[in-house]
Parts: sequence; structure tokens; C-alpha cells
Amino acid sequence: MTQTPVTRAVVIGVGHYLPARVVPNSEFEATLETSDEWIVSRSGIERRHFAAEDEATSDLATQAARAALAHAGLEADALDAIIVATSTPDLTFPAVATMVQANLGMSRGFAFDIQAVCAGFVYALANANALIAAGSARRVMIIGAETFSRILDWTDRTTCVLFGDGAGAVILEAQEGTGTVGDRGVLAADLNSDGSQRGILYVDGGVSTTRTAGCVRMQGKEVFRQAVEKLAATARTAIARAGIGVEDIDWIVPHQANLRIIRGTAQKLNLPIERVVVTVADHGNTSAASIPLALSVGVARGQIKPGDLIVTEAIGGGLAWGAVVLRW
Repeated sequence: MTQTPVTRAVVIGVGHYLPARVVPNSEFEATLETSDEWIVSRSGIERRHFAAEDEATSDLATQAARAALAHAGLEADALDAIIVATSTPDLTFPAVATMVQANLGMSRGFAFDIQAVCAGFVYALANANALIAAGSARRVMIIGAETFSRILDWTDRTTCVLFGDGAGAVILEAQEGTGTVGDRGVLAADLNSDGSQRGILYVDGGVSTTRTAGCVRMQGKEVFRQAVEKLAATARTAIARAGIGVEDIDWIVPHQANLRIIRGTAQKLNLPIERVVVTVADHGNTSAASIPLALSVGVARGQIKPGDLIVTEAIGGGLAWGAVVLRW
């Protein structure tokens, strides 16, 4: 039977940027009742990067964007749209994406931000895929970029040691596929949220409430419990929608929040940790930046290769969570 051609959103470029300042766990020992051993045993994090005083989220995003354009061999005006996933924008408005658009010298197209905290990149990827499938854009750059070091309570050892700053970017291009699971590009997505759980992970500040940026607040044990269950479930849903089995997956590229969550999710999916791209030890939790950072690092390491089947999954404040299946 002849397959009906479909438009697929195919990855054609990746890139990332990490601030120059590296902060090892030992740096926290002078001000907190903590240790490298304590942090590693509970999170798997050994170090993270913090942005310089004069570096904003748009600066990190722009650097990652330039790296992705170089990887794809494109100029900025070859893009139709830029979507930035972030919870730490430079300003209340305009969108970070418009600042990146200007920094790149992009004179056409459109740009906007998505805010779904740590699930932001998955949400952005699903939305970019929909724009491409609908014919509203041919090439879309998705960037996850965060400066979480600006919203941390430095007296709270349960949160401030977990997060880092960084940015990652992916460029998607419309290409014709056969409509089968052998196609390159995004094959399926699953997005979810539950606003009743907002109290277990949030920032206690906001424009219309405190008029301050606030700091991260988290009920760690409850977030851990919710994360493992929901991440495994959303991954299975997306895999089923793609028409494949878990055994077909080459790589899980998860949100890099906590090594124990990453291991727990892989175990629930019956996949060995050797098939998971893990960067959390070096980057910490970079929220919306963590998946594109890990994708870019995975390509640079030679782990991710053309034709590989990949599942990305993430959960963040909201709660918001989801997964995307794509063939590289």
C-alpha cells in the first residue's frame, strides 16, 4: 500500500553554551552545612556553571543559537521562527526570543517564549513541530536557556546546590516523510499538566504578587515521587503514539534534574542506564536548557547518530510534564 507523504520536523542543527564560571560542590561547603559527598549522593551533581554578572539569559541563548546555526550551515535569515523556553527571562517583556532574533541580525520571521519551567523545551519542541506540520514555518530554532542562579536562596541547601545556568539550541526543518516510523524527525509528543500540584515546586515571587523575582521553593521528596511516575508514563504514551516499542529506543535524553530520577525512570522503562544520555554531573539542573544541552553534548560525544530513535522527557513546576519521540 502506498504511504501518504507527511511533513516531518527534522533536526538539522544543534548547539549549546555554558558560562565560563564552573562551580564545584566544594564551593558550597564554606557557607552551607553540606559537602561534595552529600550533594553527589542525593543528586549526582558534581559541578555546575553560573553566568557572569553581565550575562543575561538572552546572551546564553544567543551563543547557543549561533552554535546551532554554525552546525547546520545556516544564516539567521534562513529561520522562520525562534522559540525560547525559559523561566528566567531578562525582562518581564519583551520575550527573550525577540532579543535573540535581534542579536542574530534576523530580519524576518517571528519569535516568542514558552514558559513550562523544566518541561519548557519539550513543550517548545511539540509546538515547533505543530507549526511545521501546519505549514506555518519551514525552519524553527528552539532554544532552552536559563540563569537559575538568579533565583536561588543561598541559605537553602536543598535547592541552591541543584541548579546551574546554560543554554542549548536545536534547529528543526520541514522535510517530506513517508508517514512511517522510519521517518526522520518528530514522530510523537505527549504533554500534560496538573495545576493542583503547583505548591510542591514554585518560585515565591511574581510581577502581580510580590513584584520581585523570588526564589525557588521545592518539596524535594514529593517532587521525586511525582517525577519518576509521571516521566515513565509520559514516555510510554509518546512511544505508543509513535507506533514503536520501548525496545526500539536508542537513547533516552531526559531532563537532567537528578541522577536518581534519571535512573529510576530508565528502570521503570526497562532500559539500561547505558542507553541514557547523562550530563547532570557537569551541568546540574539547567531547567529548560537541560535537554537541548544534553542533545548537543550527546552529538559532540558521538553518542547520538543519524537514524537513532530518541525519547526526550521532562517534568517541572506546574506541574508540567511531557515527552517527545524523534528520529535523529
